[in-house]
Amino acid sequence: MRPVNPEFLPDPALSRGEMEDLQFEVADAADWTDAFDFDPADVSLGTEASLTGERPLVAGVDQAFLDEEAVSAIVVMRGGEVVERVHAVTDLDIPYVPGLLSFREGGPIVAAFEELDSDPDLVVFDGSGRIHFRQAGLATHLGVVFDVPSVGVAKNLLCGRTAEEADGRPEGWRTEVVADSSVENAEAGDSIGHAYQSRQYDSEPIINPLYVSPGHRVSVSTAADLVAGLCGGYKLPEPTREADAYADEAKDEYV
Repeated sequence: MRPVNPEFLPDPALSRGEMEDLQFEVADAADWTDAFDFDPADVSLGTEASLTGERPLVAGVDQAFLDEEAVSAIVVMRGGEVVERVHAVTDLDIPYVPGLLSFREGGPIVAAFEELDSDPDLVVFDGSGRIHFRQAGLATHLGVVFDVPSVGVAKNLLCGRTAEEADGRPEGWRTEVVADSSVENAEAGDSIGHAYQSRQYDSEPIINPLYVSPGHRVSVSTAADLVAGLCGGYKLPEPTREADAYADEAKDEYV
């Protein structure tokens, strides 16, 4: 799978100001409407044929780390079945800087995509999309690079604020994440994602929600619906959960 818009590739050699400028360009290029061919209701872990045909191919992306290298893993699923797994091991050129994750991890993930034979209908990233200081998190940045429908799923809220208190909510609950002054290129109150409670216990320990936002070619409301169809009783969507496990498995080959 090759980049469709290589002019947006994250270059770790850029200055911080140049990186931020590129993110504004990525956000301008992003499409936050439902611009895909599949039925969102077909994005689930079921293996039976859906009414509209085969279930979409959904890729999960995650990484493990070896000192100054990244093991970037992609697992492609159709329903509950894994159809392809690939990984790439590449150098990490810069340290982690909040808001600039795509410039640290984007290159390694691009290398893994180049190993992929499948053409995913949807990509789920372990990272943010629109819930980002410049609305150009990892899922948005690489979604635009590959022009693929994409969703970001983060474990912590990077910026913005939840419309309601999110702690201790029951499974299935969600509330909007709205822009505030921390989001530079949005109006205050703009909906940029959701806090989504994918799993919860009746007693301790309390599980925190996921922060779900569209990357590219997916709307705010649909992004949360898609993730809800992929969790299958776990906190994380199954494609990224599989990618996390595969990244650790692949990492062991190099230790």
